[in-house]
Amino acid sequence: MQLKIMPKKKRLSAGRAPLMLFLCQMISALEVPLDPKLLEDLVQPPTITQQSPKDYIIDPRENIVIQCEAKGKPSPSFSWTRNGTHFDIDKDPLVTMKPGSGTLTINIMSEGKAETYEGVYQCTARNERGAAISNNIVIRPSRSPLWTKEKLEPIILRNGQSLVLPCRPPIGLPPPIIFWMDNSFQRLPQSERVSQGLNGDLYFSNVLPEDTREDYICYARFNHTQTIQQKQPISVKVISAKSHRQRPPTFLTPDGNTSRKEELRGNVLSLECIAEGLPTPIIYWIKEDGTLPINRTFYRNFKKTLQIVQVTEADSGNYQCIAKNALGAIHHTISVTVKAAPYWIIAPQNLVLSPEEDGTLICRANGNPKPRISWLSNGVPIEIAPDDPSRKIDGDTIIFSKVQERSSAVYQCNASNEYGYLLANAFVNVLAEPPRILTSANTLYQVIANRPALLDCAFFGSPLPTIEWFKGAKGSALREDIYVLHENGTLEIPVAQKDSTGTYTCVARNKLGMAKNDVHLEIKDPTRIIKQPEYAVVQRGSTVSFECKVKHDHTLIPTVMWLKDHGELPNDGRFTVDKDHLVVADVNDDDGGTYTCVANTTLDNVSASAVLSVVAPTPTPAPIYDVPNPPFDLELTDQLDRSVQLSWTPGDDNNSPITKFIIEYEDAMHEPGLWHHQTEVPGTQTTAQLKLSPYVNYSFRVMAENNLGRSLPSEASEQYLTKAAEPDKNPTAVEGLGSEPDNLVITWKPLNGFESNGPGLQYKVSWRQKDGDDEWTSVVVANVSKYIVSGTPTFVPYLIKVQALNDAGFAPEPAAVMGHSGEDLPMVAPGNVRVNVVNSTLAEVHWDPVPLKSIRGHLQGYRIYYWKAQSSLTRNRRHIEKKILTFQGSKTHGMLPGLEPFSHYTLNVRVVNGKGEGPASPDKVFNTPEGVPSAPSSLKIVNPTLDSLTLEWEPPSHPNGILTEYTLKYQPINSTHELGPLVDLKIPANKTRWILKNLNFSTRYKFYFYAQTAAGSGIQITEEAITTVDEAGILPPDVGAGKAMASRQVDIATQGWFIGLMCAVALLILILLIVCFIRRNKGGKYPVKEKEDAHADPEIQPMKEDDGTFGEYSDAEDHKPLKKGSRTPSDRTVKKEDSDDSLVDYGEGVNGQFNEDGSFIGQYSGKKEKEPAEGNESSEAPSPVNAMNSFV
Repeated sequence: MQLKIMPKKKRLSAGRAPLMLFLCQMISALEVPLDPKLLEDLVQPPTITQQSPKDYIIDPRENIVIQCEAKGKPSPSFSWTRNGTHFDIDKDPLVTMKPGSGTLTINIMSEGKAETYEGVYQCTARNERGAAISNNIVIRPSRSPLWTKEKLEPIILRNGQSLVLPCRPPIGLPPPIIFWMDNSFQRLPQSERVSQGLNGDLYFSNVLPEDTREDYICYARFNHTQTIQQKQPISVKVISAKSHRQRPPTFLTPDGNTSRKEELRGNVLSLECIAEGLPTPIIYWIKEDGTLPINRTFYRNFKKTLQIVQVTEADSGNYQCIAKNALGAIHHTISVTVKAAPYWIIAPQNLVLSPEEDGTLICRANGNPKPRISWLSNGVPIEIAPDDPSRKIDGDTIIFSKVQERSSAVYQCNASNEYGYLLANAFVNVLAEPPRILTSANTLYQVIANRPALLDCAFFGSPLPTIEWFKGAKGSALREDIYVLHENGTLEIPVAQKDSTGTYTCVARNKLGMAKNDVHLEIKDPTRIIKQPEYAVVQRGSTVSFECKVKHDHTLIPTVMWLKDHGELPNDGRFTVDKDHLVVADVNDDDGGTYTCVANTTLDNVSASAVLSVVAPTPTPAPIYDVPNPPFDLELTDQLDRSVQLSWTPGDDNNSPITKFIIEYEDAMHEPGLWHHQTEVPGTQTTAQLKLSPYVNYSFRVMAENNLGRSLPSEASEQYLTKAAEPDKNPTAVEGLGSEPDNLVITWKPLNGFESNGPGLQYKVSWRQKDGDDEWTSVVVANVSKYIVSGTPTFVPYLIKVQALNDAGFAPEPAAVMGHSGEDLPMVAPGNVRVNVVNSTLAEVHWDPVPLKSIRGHLQGYRIYYWKAQSSLTRNRRHIEKKILTFQGSKTHGMLPGLEPFSHYTLNVRVVNGKGEGPASPDKVFNTPEGVPSAPSSLKIVNPTLDSLTLEWEPPSHPNGILTEYTLKYQPINSTHELGPLVDLKIPANKTRWILKNLNFSTRYKFYFYAQTAAGSGIQITEEAITTVDEAGILPPDVGAGKAMASRQVDIATQGWFIGLMCAVALLILILLIVCFIRRNKGGKYPVKEKEDAHADPEIQPMKEDDGTFGEYSDAEDHKPLKKGSRTPSDRTVKKEDSDDSLVDYGEGVNGQFNEDGSFIGQYSGKKEKEPAEGNESSEAPSPVNAMNSFV
């Protein structure tokens, strides 16, 4: 350590008087230099230099070593306390103290237990000047207990469920490190879906079948004892589920919506959120009342853990973790409070005072909560320590006044709160020492001329000595040289000259005595190379010589060495070095390079280099074609304000003539490092007259180009700063738009630095109303791109000008552009709104335009709001969302498409500008006429009997008017799929059920059903059904055809021809079944298209000319198969729950219904009208039951 004398170095100039440099005493406290000779004689209180940590966890398998080292003069003695009482080490044979030290060794390896020596230890180092104490050292043996044995049941769960595998390691000291591995000691892979929590548990956001395994093992590693404990393996089996419901995130940890976390200042704050859900949630973190510190925030464990290192009180606040997946998000708020164990603001420092001096010890600490400061003197609380009249305690400061040698002591400052404590020793050493100069006597300093010389004078004394410097025994005069005196007493001569040579004397004085020391300064001539090696080009096989002649101070002995390419010369006999020369014989290609001569002395060194190029001997080698070498020797001449002439020397063209030179410039003032294209000149030209802009710090470079490409750029030319001038141009893109109704925002694209032409770039912004007689209003603004004019009238045209200026003047007068002040909402609604209803779904709206002045902005268009207020049929009002149509520009009419027929509509019209909409016009009401209805919602045929069928239906979902009647058309279908006569029946509109009587038994009928309004017929719906047949002579319960019909059936059944016919039918069916099964086994499908082509809609089939009946029956449109499992939607289809598919169309897969006598009651349903999937129309084989029931 060095004596601090002055707050900064002091410059002194010498006159004709003897040099006497005086050093004042500026501070009251001394620092003792670490000079061994000085420390041998200087008395010093004890200082603790090494001690064990406060929380000392030991390995119970090794001896306990508690460190306590201290220094002092005389050497201190040591003692220990244990748990607050004196620890007598002489009475314990297992405890020994290291000689000359306070370090304890407790031999527990031979006998004894570590637990016996648990406790709080404190070391005291004492000598005649005071006593220093160590921290309280808490000794605890490390523990690595075994895992509690437990029986773990296998875990079985379904794919997609969440899972937490608990670890719960045994409590050890220190806590163990947790990790999960398998039986092969391979770490289990972790991801965003599977991860380990801070508590050691393994969390699965959702499980997958590959998570199935029987060896999930949690390991705990106890580092102090180098042991690893293992938990029983956990078996997990994941059952695959065909479908697992996705779910939004929920938190596995922490619980609830909020939680709290407390951390100490300087520690690592770790916050954790782990969520489950499907798909796997992603975790995000925010701080609600601030931002996360950029350089101290880290994310761990796939962003599930947020860590902030070196946490401070400013990091307190609410932190929110957000778990999000495709189905939603959830958040949890963690309230963080940062407390602080005590930490130093100003730690007490040792004081070395002389008698009668003053000083202070300051102990200032902070923490949360605020720490309590207490003082001790030589290890004893200061309240009960011996009184010292020179000492006064003021909170965290001890003030010493006029100290005496008996005031020497070691003071301890203790700053503590509930989270910890700080203990610092600082001694007060009162010394009365005469001055001592620590720099060796008659030290010789040798310095090269014209370099700084530093003459040392390290010193010590108490009281603090003053320093005086003299030159020569009698104080020879100085010739106005400048000297610098440093804080440590060193004298500096900034530029040493030959006449600076001599003897300098340093004198130190205090009231106890005086000391002086002489040092000597010699100034030497610098070493120089007066003959440098020169560039050489030699042919292969020849000899080359480089010369290096050195001149040096005659008292210094130089050494000269040669380097090749900054390394040692090759170890080759062809290289020889004599006094001033390096000779290389039989030169080859490898000898080419840079050769450097280095001359060294003990005080300085110099060097010089030359390049050796080796070329082939004649004949000349074949030419090498390449891009040109860069130009060089760039020179600027004829330097004017707006132009300069650049000249250069071309590089080698490498056997391809140079075609052109490209000149680039750099603006070092505005865009340093960025090169721009300036111009190009022909390859025969080596000068160029360049046009320049004002106030640009130009540098130029040149590139040469030939047919093979472009050379590297040349070295940059010298810089040339052109004079400033007024700007040549004004800003572009000037606009005036209002952001509020009462302002005008003027914007422009500012000039760049190159265009500014000088310093102090500003803009003169001018404006006035276009249609008024006002004068221009102007304001000068800084180098910005926007100016806001307030207090303007609403939407008024303005003329605007923006003119650039700088310190040299104004740019040319700019052209005025037109802008507008801010818009406001329109004031007037469109008038004379008329509605022309075109048809039941389309209306045309007309309106008169609003006056332009009332728009108060740029006209964007007109907007129509319309809504269906009530039904004309029910007259019941109900709220319906309004629809909006916007018509751009100044249009005064528009069409409203997509209206609902027979509806009551209301509309209004508003004008729109850039600010928004104006008021609405009065509501205009109009009605749409009736339209044709939609298809009946459903059609069911129930209660089939021998000669009747009952039809039930629901009205159309969209009647689109007042229903007038229903039309029912039906016709029979025989076994050959031919259609019988069509019957047309009108049914009142208030009916929803109708019974058809006098039908043929065991006959299939096709029905066509639709509703009508005054506007016409709606979309029809079709259906098929079959009347029943009595095979056993017993009528079904719901058939009311009468006894006569029953007897007729019995009579027919007993006829021989009927029995024969039935047998023939049965044989035919059997043959058909065999054919169907054979075709199915071959992968074919029974064709349905042929039979369906016979089913025709009577509305669209032509009639035969000969008999007036309908043509071949076709069902191509009405009976295309529905998709499996689909519901019948609307219009021309029947609800699936109300009717089953016909067994004629679907041979299998339909549950037919049978009467009590076994006869079939099939319901033949219509199919949805749409194209079949992928263009295939096919069906399975027809049911033999239907085939028989369809036979006539």
